Amino acid sequence: MNKEDKQYLIALSTFQKFGPIRLKRLRNYFSNFQTAFNANANELLKAGIEESVAQEFIVKRKEIIPEKIMELLAKEEIETIVEDEADYPKLLKQIYDPPTILYYKGRLKLREKILAVVGSRKSTPYGQKIIDLLIPPLVANEITIASGLAVGIDALAQTKTADLGGRTIGVLGSGLDKNNFYPTENYLLSKKIIAQGGMVISEFSPGTPPLKQNFPRRNRIIAGLSSGVLVVEANVKSGSLITARLAAEEGREVLTVPGNIFVETSYGPNNLIKQGAKMVTSADDILELFGIMNNEVKTEASRKDWPGIRPEEKEILANLGNDPIHLDELAYLTKLDIKIINGTLSMLEIKGIIRNIGGGNYIITN
Repeated sequence: MNKEDKQYLIALSTFQKFGPIRLKRLRNYFSNFQTAFNANANELLKAGIEESVAQEFIVKRKEIIPEKIMELLAKEEIETIVEDEADYPKLLKQIYDPPTILYYKGRLKLREKILAVVGSRKSTPYGQKIIDLLIPPLVANEITIASGLAVGIDALAQTKTADLGGRTIGVLGSGLDKNNFYPTENYLLSKKIIAQGGMVISEFSPGTPPLKQNFPRRNRIIAGLSSGVLVVEANVKSGSLITARLAAEEGREVLTVPGNIFVETSYGPNNLIKQGAKMVTSADDILELFGIMNNEVKTEASRKDWPGIRPEEKEILANLGNDPIHLDELAYLTKLDIKIINGTLSMLEIKGIIRNIGGGNYIITN
């Protein structure tokens, strides 16, 4: 995508009703986003945009000036990445409706081990103890923590990670500009996260307020970025349970720490365990998700000679390690046919050499 076309995609995304699905319709119908931006109502209808939405956009379009938007992004030091670009997060790209565009501040980094940690805004001393217990070993093993920068468990987890020099990703349900940053009390925390090599991201353009309907969309990004979601304290109406459900729907692992049955914030974790979530009582239960056992990092020498391994199995194993790799990336790296990839991965799983951690992502197990 050239610079000009990306500018018009950014302009289109500032119209809140143009989410990932409608933006894809525009991309599929029009030759470029500039044409889509300037289209009349009849053309938008042909592209699959509902009449009421098309008419509303045409009215709002008079207020959308692409050059002004780019100036604001530069002023706020906000970067953008679109779904078609190489550095777009691979795990996020696999979900049902990945954001067409992401706005971010900080350092974009790929092929990380990412765990989402979410929980109640009304955290308790018990929740703080859980964070103090679990986060240090995760940081020591270079696990990146993703969360929503909300008050409570989210902020506790991200503050602890940043204090330890770890990397964390904050996902917002508002624009990244200072005037709309939410929650405002965690704006300074976001700066610390960025300074530590982490980042703050949003699919909402600068100027977008923290509307209620934005947060389920924010939660799907938290789940989509991560190999698993850890829920720490959550009451019956907690948005953390939405994040857990979205993670399960995308084949990501849901983990949680059990709580006191007499405490309201224990309802979510205890009920998730009933539904099949993995119970966590130590950091080792989480490290297992990433193929890390007892803080030992496997070396190349430990997996050079596999007895009874066929050539295609050896080729796949040469590209697998502790970091999750998607089968599509294995196909690209090995140049093997996808059918051979799938069959070989199944055999290696049966042999106990590799493990599917969800979403078509694989790691070495021994």
